[in-house]
Amino acid sequence: MEILRPEEIERIERDFAGGLPARAILDIFRPRGVRLSEATFRKYVQAGLLPRSRRVGRKGKHRGSQGVYPVESVRRINVIKKMMAEGLTLDDIRRSFVFFKNHIEQVDRGIAEVLDRFEAELVGRPYADRRKRELLGRLQTLRGRAGDLVREVERLGSAVTARGAETSELNPDA
Repeated sequence: MEILRPEEIERIERDFAGGLPARAILDIFRPRGVRLSEATFRKYVQAGLLPRSRRVGRKGKHRGSQGVYPVESVRRINVIKKMMAEGLTLDDIRRSFVFFKNHIEQVDRGIAEVLDRFEAELVGRPYADRRKRELLGRLQTLRGRAGDLVREVERLGSAVTARGAETSELNPDA
């Protein structure tokens, strides 16, 4: 079962890199016959299957703010619905790598945000050229190490959550 083709997901991720409100995400899936209500969407978020929203102010006086979900929620819903069509329950999915991937991506985004803020702060301060280059170099090194760490955690998560992994340890004949 393929709800959204990979090229459709990539286009959505490109066009809405800043995120989407829940209603817009639901509207993406509705024409494809996917049963997904706002309550189910919230349930997925509460279960940790989808990333949480962030509040974004609306332009204009007294417009308030709205929750915007990371665009990868679209990709994740696509995977969740595919897994459900294969007969997996939400509990099965929660024990799968999909659940852990959400948390790993949150960590990755958090680290990137911290390092981006450090860089913006560094660029705006009157450091000597040599010191500024040194600190920017350390930032680049940290970015690389953070990327390596996230990739290693993803590899571990894939190995730990692989289907059938537990049977091979318990039953060598399996």
